[in-house]
Amino acid sequence: MSTKDRKTLLLVDDEPTNLQVLRQILQDDYRLLYARDGMRALELARQEHPDLILLDVMMPVMTGYETCSVLKLGADTRSIPVIFVSALTDEADEAAGFDAGGVDYIAKPVSAPIVKARVRTHLSLVRMDELRETRLQIVQRLGMAAEYKDNETGLHVIRMSHYSKILGLAIGMSEDEADELLNAAPMHDLGKIGIPDRILHKPGKLDDEEWAIMREHARIGAEIIGDHDSSLLRMASVVALTHHEKWDGSGYPEGLKGEKIPLVGRIVAIADVFDALTSERPYKKAWTVEAAIELLRAESGKHFDPVLVEHFIDQMPKILEVKARWAEAPTEGPVSAAQRAAATRTPSASEATTR
Repeated sequence: MSTKDRKTLLLVDDEPTNLQVLRQILQDDYRLLYARDGMRALELARQEHPDLILLDVMMPVMTGYETCSVLKLGADTRSIPVIFVSALTDEADEAAGFDAGGVDYIAKPVSAPIVKARVRTHLSLVRMDELRETRLQIVQRLGMAAEYKDNETGLHVIRMSHYSKILGLAIGMSEDEADELLNAAPMHDLGKIGIPDRILHKPGKLDDEEWAIMREHARIGAEIIGDHDSSLLRMASVVALTHHEKWDGSGYPEGLKGEKIPLVGRIVAIADVFDALTSERPYKKAWTVEAAIELLRAESGKHFDPVLVEHFIDQMPKILEVKARWAEAPTEGPVSAAQRAAATRTPSASEATTR
């Protein structure tokens, strides 16, 4: 492995002998930086952004615990994993290290195999986190791409995704399951990428032929996502395919009914429609929250799962916090005469929610 391809480790210890021991263990596999006090360690961490830090505890001026705590406060250093290396081996000492933000604790005198294994393990975890974050970013950006094509904002997918997570938690999903839904929901309308603009941007009602084409976006989205081992992408595919199914079986593309509609599809249906109703679009004014809630109740047992509707309404304080946090700016720019005429009337529930 060339030097430029090696991961960088920062070794911090006030005793040169200890640094020398670690150097002998790690120099063949990593690029090494050295610091003999906490202040220098902080300086190097900010300048070099090492992949991992091995940090002594008992140092003059600033202890390892204090150094780690400062690292975790910095936006550019908080993600660097810190392994404490110390002669302090009591449980209380180890607990203090984890409380300060460390990911591991190695006792002195160090064992070369243990040091190598721990470093390798935590660098692998960092890599996994990076890959997971990259995957989530791709999923979110694809979802926003479809939304920009539709209404020129990406805020709808952010709001409805958080609404979906809130509802998921309310019905008993674990935090991990709800987070996965949060990250799958932005893909719900990905298939609109495949719908012609003349249909997608039409301000009035769609005719039968146009409507048949529009309905295909659910299948197109699922096909774009495809079949994967990733649970996140599997969920995203289900969401894309089923978020327009209706509780009474009148939805599309499969005409599924009741609990035959996957739970995540039923959740996203409510979140999507609520945000569509309460958001201004070129072809409609925003509904009030009260009017949107009235619609949800009116469609409970028809369009929507009635149990989920009540849970969603119960979570309205949290829903409104999300709505306020990612509120859209007033519509700007030229508006066509047809759009202006459409915006002066209140659309029906079907017009506002089923595209």
